[in-house]
Amino acid sequence: MPSGQSPPRDDMLTDADLPGLWRELGIPGAIDVHTHFLPAPVMRAVWSYFDEAEANYGVAWPITYRWQDDERLAHLRAMRILRFTALVYAHKSGMAAWLNDWALEFAADVPDCLPTATFYPEFEARDYVASALQRGARVFKVHLQVGDFDPRDRLLDPVWGQLADAAVPVVVHCGSAPLPGRFTGPGPIGEVARRVPDLRLIVAHLGAGEFAEFLELTETRPHTWLDTTMGLTGFMQGLRPFPEQLLPRLRAASSEGRVLFGSDYPNIPYAYAHQVEVLLDHGVDMPEVLWHAPARLFSVATD
Repeated sequence: MPSGQSPPRDDMLTDADLPGLWRELGIPGAIDVHTHFLPAPVMRAVWSYFDEAEANYGVAWPITYRWQDDERLAHLRAMRILRFTALVYAHKSGMAAWLNDWALEFAADVPDCLPTATFYPEFEARDYVASALQRGARVFKVHLQVGDFDPRDRLLDPVWGQLADAAVPVVVHCGSAPLPGRFTGPGPIGEVARRVPDLRLIVAHLGAGEFAEFLELTETRPHTWLDTTMGLTGFMQGLRPFPEQLLPRLRAASSEGRVLFGSDYPNIPYAYAHQVEVLLDHGVDMPEVLWHAPARLFSVATD
């Protein structure tokens, strides 16, 4: 089958179908750059927030995989998600360091999880980011809407520099959907990207809210990727639809290795396979998005 070509199918994909799909696509499995494992009290708080989604977002957001960690890990492995993340993010000072301790300990016990960390604009950030890198962190995550901080804050200058020097990527929720923030949109993070040209930047959710602007950033700036998280799903199309006129450019970016698979598992209001199915239906380069591009970025052996 030619690279990126969708295999013929008659019915809706299910999670159980995914290992067979990977075989048809000629890849050993998938790498998901946007999954969440959190300390139990934090995850409960996240789920409680989504329980109130009709008030917060104007639409219900039932969590499909409201399971214990071991059940969620088993399901990822059954689907042959061969690498995934434990994306943590801080929304106030004094939170990031202990989240990093938890996430790095989690990854030490879960070898298929890419060691993950986070940061927040505070004086201690330089030191705990250096510590996380020394302990093997391979990806960071920040959420500009939830964290409500300016990525241009000078307290973060050494952090961005450390990540650039270490060639460790950071997943940034910087788009203005599903909710805008004071520092979302392409302006603030775009200024950081210009200041730190070697920073490896993964824009979450296809840049939802400012799809065109973040797609252009990916097309024109080295070391920049989009992740697919929730993008093109029926749920997100109802909240903030991806412009049809941008699809040819998205397909081209996927073939150039600038689009990475992400899901937001477990905090999604539909089956995991739906994210894969909509990418198939929209003609992105599936082997590149699901496996080859993230495997190169994270130096995952492909044999």
